Amino acid sequence: MFAEFAFPIFEQSIKTYHIIDDVYQPVVNPYEKGTIEYLLFAKNWVDTVQWHYEDIVRDPNIDPVAALDLKRKIDASNQVRTDMVEYIDSYFLDKYKDVQVKPNAKINTESPAWAIDRLSILALKIYHMNEEATRAEATAEHRAKCQEKLNVLLDQKNDMFTSISQLIEDIEAGDKYMKVYKQMKMYNDEELNPVLYQNKK
Repeated sequence: MFAEFAFPIFEQSIKTYHIIDDVYQPVVNPYEKGTIEYLLFAKNWVDTVQWHYEDIVRDPNIDPVAALDLKRKIDASNQVRTDMVEYIDSYFLDKYKDVQVKPNAKINTESPAWAIDRLSILALKIYHMNEEATRAEATAEHRAKCQEKLNVLLDQKNDMFTSISQLIEDIEAGDKYMKVYKQMKMYNDEELNPVLYQNKK
């Protein structure tokens, strides 16, 4: 039940971030480095900081220079997020390396780690929608609409728990196999982004 194991760690990360609620605060990971718990906490922390970057950059009165700096931080954060997903997939690949894959085994559209990535984002949606559904100064209509959305998100969480568990069980049984494609992001690569490599001339 990996999803049920990961979700409370995501919630812990989100709650820890909001004690100070500052995108520039240092991360204090309570788990031992090298463990899957450490990686899950760190992964969600990156997602949480980026969530707030995305809020800040949408300020209509933001200074253009500050907006550009934030855009670059978001790009860097996306790269870190992708790297962490690949680390989580490496954990699954190692864990199930000795599984005998059945001849008729099927491949999934996403790896377990990318499903866990979506679960991490869902934890953030639930946290912030709950804030809106209980915000005292908001109108009753606003709170009611947000509660309806929160109910859908909670239903989605249960569905994701089920689907992630089924995927991992299928991999364990050899009914599905993992094939991980390294993310070939081009916009940060000086050899692949034309704007970057033309400026090197």
